[in-house]
Amino acid sequence: MSQKRCDWCGDNPLYISYHDHDWGVPVHDDAKLFEMIVLEGAQAGLNWLTILKKREGYRTAFAEFDPAVVAGYDEMKIEGLLQNSEIVRNRLKVESAVRNARVVMKIQDEHGSLDAFLWRYVDGKQIQNSWVTMSDIPAETEVSSRMSKDLKSLGCNFVGPTICYAFMQSVGMVNDHLTSCFRYNELKK
Repeated sequence: MSQKRCDWCGDNPLYISYHDHDWGVPVHDDAKLFEMIVLEGAQAGLNWLTILKKREGYRTAFAEFDPAVVAGYDEMKIEGLLQNSEIVRNRLKVESAVRNARVVMKIQDEHGSLDAFLWRYVDGKQIQNSWVTMSDIPAETEVSSRMSKDLKSLGCNFVGPTICYAFMQSVGMVNDHLTSCFRYNELKK
């Protein structure tokens, strides 16, 4: 008998792997946090499976999400990325990744790390929700709205409240696995 998972992951192996190993697991590494900021922004208007299929391409194109490297990307590098079929070739999203890397560098200078800056929104610990159905899960919260407003004020884009909440879910700032999902109790520990 297979384990019960959240309804959203279906039966696609990429989704299942992401659900079982990544989604909702607390992340405190700045490069991984920056990766999820870029990927969640790239996902806007697309489905998450599209982004998962391109994840390795993004890691290569964006220097394993080293914000110091990406912050230095110039117009020529951006033009090259727009020809790269391994990522979503949307100018606004590519330029956003570079702009957001520059903001991440400022955040690291001012707060010590991106981790310290972001996790303060949840007082440094994962919020444990108790959703029974997918329809219970909000698209955004007061916390994601505050994070969005702050990131935008620093110069980030593709960081609206809904994107910020998806980011919070993906990096484990919230445990939004359904209570019937095997990962819910594993992450609650």
